[in-house]
Amino acid sequence: MSKPLLQANKLGKAFASRSLFRKHSFQAVQDVSFRLHAGEILAIVGESGSGKSTIARMITNLIPPSEGEVLYDGIALKGNTALQKKLPTKVQMIFQDPFAALNPHHRIGYIIGRPLKVHGIVPGDVRSKVLQLLNQVGLTPAEDFIDKYPYQLSGGQKQRVMIAKVLGLDPKIIVADEPTSMLDVSIGIDIMNLMLDLKEHRQLGYILITHNLGSARYMADRIMVMFAGQIVEQGPTEELIAQPKHPYTKLLLQSSPEPWREMAWEPIEMIEPAGKPLPQSGCRFQHRCPFVQDSCRHQPVAMRAAGEGYEVRCTLY
Repeated sequence: MSKPLLQANKLGKAFASRSLFRKHSFQAVQDVSFRLHAGEILAIVGESGSGKSTIARMITNLIPPSEGEVLYDGIALKGNTALQKKLPTKVQMIFQDPFAALNPHHRIGYIIGRPLKVHGIVPGDVRSKVLQLLNQVGLTPAEDFIDKYPYQLSGGQKQRVMIAKVLGLDPKIIVADEPTSMLDVSIGIDIMNLMLDLKEHRQLGYILITHNLGSARYMADRIMVMFAGQIVEQGPTEELIAQPKHPYTKLLLQSSPEPWREMAWEPIEMIEPAGKPLPQSGCRFQHRCPFVQDSCRHQPVAMRAAGEGYEVRCTLY
């Protein structure tokens, strides 16, 4: 297989917080490793607070990792000032809220054209390039949109403007953080189809961050499931959906409203944590897992191979 576009090695992120008498540290992400190749979509799935968006911010250099490293085309980002300056032309991000992501005081032509000027992509007048980008994302005729303000567009149209803005810099990787969660279902499917078409034509690599397993299955080649800052399971999409191995993944699939799916395992019931804090040793899912054992409470649980291209973090395997 070709060299990965993006590689994360044992990423970790701790945030400090202070109370009146002491300083605390919260481990938001721990021991996260993955690879992304050209033309591939990796979905990062998990509940709120699992560390998905923190990973997105580390690989886009919005925040530095506390541990580990991020590599682009085999080159480490940390300490590489030249690569950090070029990063916006290599990696771009589509945010969850298209209503807040666009500056309401500027016209669409300015919003899309400004990055082209800042990064020297198009010298001089950028209007023709902006029209071309609007046509590529399905906002046609482009002349009807280029001079409008964001408030004059629907949510789906605003997200298409965001995608056009991202494409203008010709990135190799797009990090999409819940790109359809604030849109109607039919509009969200249109946006996902647009992203898939662009992937095929441009050989883009996508990191799709979502809590929706249906969206992950529709778009992704591989799924990475996270809980409390750790990867609990990752593997090819269809294999993970059909035969999940970690209890947390099974609970996620069990709770998704898909009546057509025939589960290949007996339904399981989660132990309610009753507001308990996360355990500091052993498996982080131990306080909610119905299969917890003594080994889960004490020893560190590392990722281990569970098939070709498949890994799981669980003492049961």
